[in-house]
Amino acid sequence: MTGVPAMPTLVAAHEPTIYFIGVTTGQSSILSVFPRWAAELKLGPSKIVGIDLPLHASQEAYRRVVSFIKTDPLSRGALVTTHKIDLFAACRDLFDEVDSLADLMGELSCLSKADGKLIASAKDPISAGLALEAFLPPTHFARTEAELFCMGAGGSTIAISWYLTRQERGANRPSRVIVSNRSQARLDSIRRIHESFGVGVPAEYMIAPNPEDNDRLMAALKVGSLVINATGLGKDAPGSPITNAGVFPNAGLAWELNYRGDLLFLRQARAAATPRKLNVEDGWTYFLHGWTRVIASVFNVSIPPSGPVFERLSELAGGRPLLERAS
Repeated sequence: MTGVPAMPTLVAAHEPTIYFIGVTTGQSSILSVFPRWAAELKLGPSKIVGIDLPLHASQEAYRRVVSFIKTDPLSRGALVTTHKIDLFAACRDLFDEVDSLADLMGELSCLSKADGKLIASAKDPISAGLALEAFLPPTHFARTEAELFCMGAGGSTIAISWYLTRQERGANRPSRVIVSNRSQARLDSIRRIHESFGVGVPAEYMIAPNPEDNDRLMAALKVGSLVINATGLGKDAPGSPITNAGVFPNAGLAWELNYRGDLLFLRQARAAATPRKLNVEDGWTYFLHGWTRVIASVFNVSIPPSGPVFERLSELAGGRPLLERAS
C-alpha cells in the first residue's frame, strides 16, 4: 500500500508496552480505547503502540519487529492482525514457545512473554468462537444443513473453519465449506492446513480474482448459509469482495469481520437483510474478544469473556460508532 513504511521505526519502550501489528493501525479505535481499559483493569503504567507494515511485507521486516519485541525489556507483546500467517512463517525460529493452536494452524495473533520466553499464540480460534456463539443460532447447521462460505484464506478463515468443523460439534457443522481467495498460493496453504487438522466436511477452494467470482459462488449456496468477509477489503483496502448485484442466501447469515473502514460489504448485507431475511453481524464483538484475549495474555490478567466486566469494557470502548456511520 502506498505510504505504508516497509521498515517501521522501533523505539525502546519506557513503560510496559503492547504493540498492534497491522496495516493501518493509526485508524483503529484501540489506540484511544486501550488507556481506558488499562485503567479499568488496573494494569498500571502501560502503553499501546501501532506498527504498520504493508500487506505481505518482507521477511526482513517481520523478523526485525519480532526481534525487537523479544529483546526489548518493557515490550510485553503484541496483537497481530492481517500479517498472522506471513509473520508466523517468517519468524518461526524466533519464538521460544508456540501454542498448540498456532502450531496447528500455522498462524498467530498474539505475542506475549513469560519467564523470559517469547510465546506465539493463536487466539483467533477462541475469539472467533466467542463471537460466533453470540449471534449464531443454536443447532443452526444441524437444523438447516447450511454451508459456510469464507471470502479470504487468511488466519481468520482458518480459525473460523476450524471452530465450526470440530468433530465435537457432531451434526451441528456446515454441510460444506467453501473458501475463496484472489491468489492460488493462499488457497493451497489453507487446503494443507485443513488437511492437517481434518476439516471433516466437504471443502472447496476457489480462486476468485474478481468480485463477480464471489457473486457466483454465493448465489449457489444453500438456504441459511453463513457468508463471511474475511478479506480485509473494507478496512485495509476500500471495497468489497462481492458486487452490489451479489445475492445473499435466503434466511442466511452475513458476517463482516471488520469494524472500521468503508465497510461496503456490511452495507451490502444490510441492504439485503429484509428482502433476503438475512441476519447481519458486524465485527464489533469479534474486535472486543480479539483484543481482550490478547491483553489478558500479554499483561497476565484475567478478563472474563462475558458478564459485567466484559460489558463494562465494551461500554468504555464506546460501542459501535464507526459501524453506525456505515449503516
